[in-house]
This record gives sequence, C-alpha cells and structure tokens, in this order.
Amino acid sequence: MTTVASQLQLKLGVVGKGGVGKTTVSGLVARRYAERGRQVVAVDTDSNPNLGLSLGLSLEEMEAVPVLPRATIVGIGGSASSADLLAEYGRSTPAGPTLLSAIKVAQAGAGCTCSGHATVRSLLSDALENVDLTLVDMEAGLEHLSRSGGTLAYADLLLVVCEPTRKSVLTASRTASLAAELGIPGVLAVGNKAKSPEDVAFFRDTLTSEGIEIAGILPYDPEVAAADRVGEVGLQPVAPAVQAALDEVLDALDKARARIET
Repeated sequence: MTTVASQLQLKLGVVGKGGVGKTTVSGLVARRYAERGRQVVAVDTDSNPNLGLSLGLSLEEMEAVPVLPRATIVGIGGSASSADLLAEYGRSTPAGPTLLSAIKVAQAGAGCTCSGHATVRSLLSDALENVDLTLVDMEAGLEHLSRSGGTLAYADLLLVVCEPTRKSVLTASRTASLAAELGIPGVLAVGNKAKSPEDVAFFRDTLTSEGIEIAGILPYDPEVAAADRVGEVGLQPVAPAVQAALDEVLDALDKARARIET
C-alpha cells in the first residue's frame, strides 16, 4: 500500500564517525528504497569514494564514474540544472540507485575539496525531478557540517550511523547540535553492528538519553561484512533480520519526512 509519506521527496544525509559502517548502511538504505519502487539518486561525497562498490559496481566501473564539476551552481543563478547533471554524470548501478560522484582526490597536492562540497550543497537546493530519494553519503566526521553554508544545509533529514560504542554516540550528539544550528529539520540515528541484546539496549539507552530518535537497529550480519570486504554488498541477498531492520529504518525516515510537511 502506498502511503502519503512515500510520495514525499526526501533529501537525506548519511553521516557518522569513521568505521561505523556508514557507506555500507548508505548502500543498503539506497538499495532498499529502490526495491520499494522508489527512484533513488545516491551521491558519494567521500574524497576516497567507495559507495559504488556498495551498490554493486565493480572497482573498474566505480573508478570510471565521472566526478561532478567543482563549484557548479545549480538552479536559479546557476548555469546548470540538476537534471542535466544527473543525465551527464549519473551512472546506473546493479542495486538500482543512480550514482553520482561528487568528490575524488586522485593526486597529492590537489588542494581542498571545498568546491566539491559547494556543488553538493547547490545540488540539494534544487529539487531533482522524478527522484524520490536523494541520499548523500558523507565523508566521516563533522567537518561537512562546519563548512561555510554547510554541505547538507538543504537536507531534510540526517541519518547518523552509530556502532555500539560511546564515541559513536557522542559523535551523533554533536551531529544533532550542528544540524540544529544549520536548520536541518530532523536527525535520526541507526544503530549498526548489533551483535547482542546488550548492544541493542546500549543503543536504546544512550541515544534516547541524548534525545536522538532511533530509526532502527541493524543486526551484525557476517554475510554483509564478507560481501563488503569483496565489494559485493549491492549484489548479495540480504538476510531477513537485516531486511526487517532496514524496513523499520525506511518507515521511520518516511514518517519523519511527513512530519516536516505538517
């Protein structure tokens, strides 16, 4: 059954501390949205891009994805449209979403990536036609929220990926504070790599105490980990427990997006 929430366009930034599995979760979320029949664009903003592997591309195919031109202004006052950029620079993936590569450091001494982040900010400011979800997989850390204007300033929601450690929850708390300063409407967390009931309880206790809504908790799956090691996450079947957790996350995101509209 199609709900009103599922018809709303969602601009989602996926963030988190390094090593929490952010890119793998980004790939799984983007893939599951596509499996639900949604049109998905996944934007890789990591200077060492790997999201394409999590969407089923080979290393060679991912390396061949063209990078968005730096400092491109999209929409009013700019020379480019989001539709044109998607048509020229977007690449289909086996998992379903269309991939855009925004930033790539290919040589030493190439300078900062600020102009690439500005392009992503500009892209998010303009609605992508016929796209239900624009997912931005951010580089690890918080710098993207402290840049002038904020790379994700036009995002509807942030999804903070956490592992069952105090440090990752602390990063989630800091992320929520910075998101509020940027005016991003909502922040949700997803617990990742839960191996035990104690891990689940840790996520619920610590994230709730920080006032962060939990979208869902993904169980640790050795098959996902093995597929991630060989770059085949986007091609492997997902275990029922992971699938159920992903559906919980997507439903929470859709409900949060609908709340913004009311």
